[in-house]
Amino acid sequence: MTGIRLQAPAPGWSIDADVVVVGSGVAGLTAALRCTAAGLRTVVVTKALLDDGSTRWAQGGIAAALGEGDTPEQHLDDTLVAGAGLCDEQAVRALVTEGPDAVRRLIATGADFDRTDGGEIALTREGGHHRRRIAHAGGDATGAEISRALVEAIRDRGVRTIEHALVLDLLKDAEGRTAGVTLHVMGEGQHDGVGAVHAPAVVLATGGMGQVFSATTNPPVSTGDGVALALRAGAEVSDLEFVQFHPTVLFLGAGSEGQQPLVSEAVRGEGAHLVDADGVRFMLGQHELAELAPRDIVAKAITRRMQELGAEHMYLDARHFGAEMWEHRFPTILAACRSHGIDPVTEPIPVAPAAHYASGGVRTDLRGRTTVPGLYACGEVACTGVHGANRLASNSLLEGLVFAERIADDITAHGTHREGLPAVAGEPTVLTLLVPETRREIQRIMTGGAGVLRSAESLAQAADALERLRLDAEDERKAAEPGVDSWETTNLLCVARVLVAAARERAETRGCHWREDRPDRDDENWRRHLVVRLTPDRRLAVHRTGTADFPPVTPDATREP
Repeated sequence: MTGIRLQAPAPGWSIDADVVVVGSGVAGLTAALRCTAAGLRTVVVTKALLDDGSTRWAQGGIAAALGEGDTPEQHLDDTLVAGAGLCDEQAVRALVTEGPDAVRRLIATGADFDRTDGGEIALTREGGHHRRRIAHAGGDATGAEISRALVEAIRDRGVRTIEHALVLDLLKDAEGRTAGVTLHVMGEGQHDGVGAVHAPAVVLATGGMGQVFSATTNPPVSTGDGVALALRAGAEVSDLEFVQFHPTVLFLGAGSEGQQPLVSEAVRGEGAHLVDADGVRFMLGQHELAELAPRDIVAKAITRRMQELGAEHMYLDARHFGAEMWEHRFPTILAACRSHGIDPVTEPIPVAPAAHYASGGVRTDLRGRTTVPGLYACGEVACTGVHGANRLASNSLLEGLVFAERIADDITAHGTHREGLPAVAGEPTVLTLLVPETRREIQRIMTGGAGVLRSAESLAQAADALERLRLDAEDERKAAEPGVDSWETTNLLCVARVLVAAARERAETRGCHWREDRPDRDDENWRRHLVVRLTPDRRLAVHRTGTADFPPVTPDATREP
């Protein structure tokens, strides 16, 4: 137990529940619906509106062995290859075997996927997949459709929700078990200001941390709040150095910041080509799948070509699709490109890599349990072992579905034990907060030192700069007042420090972690996971596992499904 808390007013209101789910993407809402169906009093807490998370921005689709001739075993093989030796095979097997039925349950909940003329689910390919197994909706609006269906189901079933609420810290009882969360509700409503939801089970489904970089595909709410909360609560996080940079993000000009428009991998899955300014297809000969190689390989190839040519971006050429295919298969991307003055029907799309997905996160077992009793995690905030060193395209929505169901089943099976009222052992350490203006400085440091290209020198410089920011925050004369912007910025510094610490430790290139000074993969020394925890004195303790397997989350737990 770290005893570390964000500086915040004491809760002025509270409600009781059996389960509180923090986050409203595919993972959070699936867990909430299943817990509600089991008769548990469930509360969903979300930072903005119910449909404002990362799920709605997912364009490509959801991967599952649904097509003729495809099997879970083939899906497993592709996932293991993409994960570069660090996937947990038991976790992947659970994903691919339970995935098809989970997708069918999602359809039964109301999600409407695109169909062929014969009425079958239409499937496409994306990078790293040897089969067409990506189900999509609205052409390139899969996430939006899934979000719509789940939000509608949540409302139809009367699940209690608290919107515009930033989660602050985990509450624990005297035995160290989870006892709920504190949160701040923004604006007027049934609750306002800092309050608490008391519950013996907390499910973190807060999404990613893409806002730690200057340019990302993530929405503004993705500030690493769940990982930071878990660390302060004493939980372990793992593999945070493996941040996937999406290869094809619409290039809006040098220095563009914030959320950038994504050009889905499905565009390459349908036959688009990556080219340089001279029209040369530079992915040919780089990998057997060319443009459909795993994302880390494509991102590296684009970055290398940009360096060779002194260019700021490459191009994605899909002019051969024609207007009709663009309008029906990729209407969202077409509209986004045209809104920025680019017409993919008549010209190549300028693209460059940007931060996209965190393969690591709060370490869990196969039931979503963390190292803190009663605290669960699923979706992008979690590290289940499914993604290894590099997520296979469109496995993220499936992971959210499958492991959210597993969490709900575990909570239901073991009951919701109330050991007592929330308690704090001794005086808590209260974190002074960073001024909101520090956010852009964190992003600048991370983009320059821990982006697609990393080295011992760049990471050391980033670590020193982040440490200076941390020490500055401890100077009460420079501390910020409690508020959403200062809480988010403080969370971003926390996850940035962990990412850089792990990236410095991993002295090899593997998956989406690319060390220029250590260009080779080193299985003998580094086919291992890095586990990080926050010590009571606010230092980071980094531990390398003895094997490629995750240790149990508790002494009596196993990795068995």
